[in-house]
Amino acid sequence: MTTRWSVVIPAFNEARRLPTYLDDVVAFFEGRGETYEVIVVDDASTDDTPSVVQARAREVASVRLLRLPGNVGKGAAVRAGMLAARGAYRLFTDADGATPIAEVKRLEPALLAGADVVIGSRVLVDPSVSVIARPHRVAAGRVFNWLVARLGLRSVADSQCGFKAFAADPAERLFGGLQTRGFGFDVELLLTAQAAGYRIVEVPVNWADQPGSKVGVLRHGPGMLRQIVRARLRTGRRR
Repeated sequence: MTTRWSVVIPAFNEARRLPTYLDDVVAFFEGRGETYEVIVVDDASTDDTPSVVQARAREVASVRLLRLPGNVGKGAAVRAGMLAARGAYRLFTDADGATPIAEVKRLEPALLAGADVVIGSRVLVDPSVSVIARPHRVAAGRVFNWLVARLGLRSVADSQCGFKAFAADPAERLFGGLQTRGFGFDVELLLTAQAAGYRIVEVPVNWADQPGSKVGVLRHGPGMLRQIVRARLRTGRRR
């Protein structure tokens, strides 16, 4: 039987935040009555993340753990999960549950209408959604997205929201060629998708900042900028 949805959740030391969101994901798709799988990619956690996921996998056959041999970064973890996925539609989402899994309902119509890539957005204005974020993160996001636009990513307001869905074939092609291993991987994905002529649709989603974020503006910002510049150079050469 063909798997309809694959949900990939990268996780590094998420034993505290992941269980509630994992339960939400399972409950959501069980309630839809269609085939699905949830792949949690453990990026060499040093806490109880693997055992938490394994315990849930023993209870729910659709949940599986993919353990990486070393800490390789979020981009590499998402890539591993997406290439291991079998679904006709493939979503990656953050372990903290900042975007509720029910927001799949907002992305799904665009996929069914033929979009190749559908990305959640915290920037597009929609009276039906709520975005709760700390002011300094909002400001940093605006600067980052402005820089990304200058590097050639057109018509995407929010490249970094960790809630993105793909049809199977574009997912395999895009993630198969992904080289950015860190937090800036979304930009390479979208630049490559844009260059390949894939149809990208951006959809407003509910989002709420969660405590314990793994991304720090000052700590990771410079590295992300280097990553996206290198990604832009790579996509330019591919063209």
